[in-house]
Amino acid sequence: MILRPVDAGEAAALARVHAASFEAGWSAAAFAELLASPGAFALAAETDGALHGFILARAIAGEAEILTLAVLPEKRRRGVAGALVEAAAGAAAALGAGELFLEVAADNPAAIALYKAAGFAPAGRRRGYYARPHGARIDALVLRRVTHRD
Repeated sequence: MILRPVDAGEAAALARVHAASFEAGWSAAAFAELLASPGAFALAAETDGALHGFILARAIAGEAEILTLAVLPEKRRRGVAGALVEAAAGAAAALGAGELFLEVAADNPAAIALYKAAGFAPAGRRRGYYARPHGARIDALVLRRVTHRD
């Protein structure tokens, strides 16, 4: 597996992986816009040139936030997501961020376990933050990790 930076020219590929990973995938235009915003960066995981996961984050004013993390369902539970989180934490620290935040659905135990194993701790809760297609509202857990600047 190779981890590498992603640019806005790969927005369509990111949208395909995101759509395969979430009930409501983001559009290629949304990815292009986010990647063009100040402080945004993305890292891809690939094998033999095939994209199978990515992380999109933003670092501004000494803090960073993971905006989304997606891994194709057939590539999960192989360390891809963990490697992407660690690489993003390193990139955020290199950009001057002392803390890395994210929001995760309270009903997503696999993601919560991943982030806990990566050193994230609870920092808050956003009530009813996520809307599910069937109308339910799910809380978002706000998690925080201190990054290590070298």
